[in-house]
Amino acid sequence: MIKRILVALDPDSDSKVATQYAVRIAQRTDARITGLAVVDTRNIEASSRGGGIGSMYYAEKLRENLTQETREQARSLISQFEAHVDGTGVRHIEVVEEGVPFERIVEDMKYHDLFVVGCDPHFFYGHPKKRTNTLAGVFHHTVGPTIVVPKKHRDIKKVLIATNGENSASRATRRFVELQPFGDALEIDVLFVHKKNEQIDAEFHLQMTKDYLSSHGFEARVHGMIDGKRAQRILEKAEEIGADLIVAGSTTSKSVTGYNMSKTTKSLTDNEHMAVFVEH
Repeated sequence: MIKRILVALDPDSDSKVATQYAVRIAQRTDARITGLAVVDTRNIEASSRGGGIGSMYYAEKLRENLTQETREQARSLISQFEAHVDGTGVRHIEVVEEGVPFERIVEDMKYHDLFVVGCDPHFFYGHPKKRTNTLAGVFHHTVGPTIVVPKKHRDIKKVLIATNGENSASRATRRFVELQPFGDALEIDVLFVHKKNEQIDAEFHLQMTKDYLSSHGFEARVHGMIDGKRAQRILEKAEEIGADLIVAGSTTSKSVTGYNMSKTTKSLTDNEHMAVFVEH
């Protein structure tokens, strides 16, 4: 049951699409939406560091200017969010927080059922094109599922569930079935991409997934494909069946440079045409 939805607000147009998805889900489930803007103090601090004692004064002024600029941008995003949601009949609140974006999102997700975000989030409002690893950090730590939205809104009618027998994929399937963010009148296909020597395992997991979905009122078609390029095959199958949404588990890792997604997770969430429902 979905009663609280968290939407991350970013300067890109993705935030408008994320809000639109959240509104549709909230209208169906009578949920409340939280619009969250985060002032990224860590990146501001890193960008304003000086080279020595003589530059400390200027570094501090730069930090203050960047912080003020970012706060103003955050308030602007909140205003845009309010204008978008007002009149839809959906209950909503707005929050501006300061800190490391993925940490703020993870903390807020402890008290929300679903996180909705654009496919190219940055959260460094002063430099909106700067790449950040916020989404990887969210996937690595969050306690709830995420919907990564495409560049344009699509009504969700056809769903491709990508499974490989691993825990994250099973959790994604189960959470999608439990929450039913897009209702139960869906066409569902299940795909297992496997190696040649995994045929029996693939057939087993496909049948078990089909039976599980059937128990919850979803009838599904199942497909097995032999190929090591998992993300490519998932996206190709999604395009083939005209899927509006992919359901998949996420895999992330932590290194000295921060959090990173696996190639499969990154390829799926980077796609700009279909929404992706992700569970870690």
